[in-house]
Amino acid sequence: MIKPINKDRMSLSIPSDPATKNDLPVVTDLLDTLTAHKKDCVGMAANMIGVNKQIIAVNVGMTNVPMINPKIVQKAKPYDVKEGCLSLTGERETTRYEEIEVTFEDMNFQKHTQKFNGFVAEIIQHEIDHFSGTLI
Repeated sequence: MIKPINKDRMSLSIPSDPATKNDLPVVTDLLDTLTAHKKDCVGMAANMIGVNKQIIAVNVGMTNVPMINPKIVQKAKPYDVKEGCLSLTGERETTRYEEIEVTFEDMNFQKHTQKFNGFVAEIIQHEIDHFSGTLI
């Protein structure tokens, strides 16, 4: 189900809890909401739809990929960039890493480790920042 975008800075600053199998409906809602905003959004964290769980959805090419309980385990090649967020107005500067390695679970709660680079790596870093309540 498409959910409204949370723009409340107080609730966005609350740290997210690990997701469980009971949170699978949130994954579907997140994917539906990201698809509905595909013109102006390439990634979304669950707290952006009002759920403080460690779930993100990221546009990777032609598909949106959900990641449950993702963690960045390696990062390399820092650079500065300006980013925007559907939950905020305008853009802000931040530091990201060109190359990252991420562990995460899929919708079947199977564990994966995968390397990402470039813009997809930037999106993942931005969304994972939401887990700690960090807003750009």
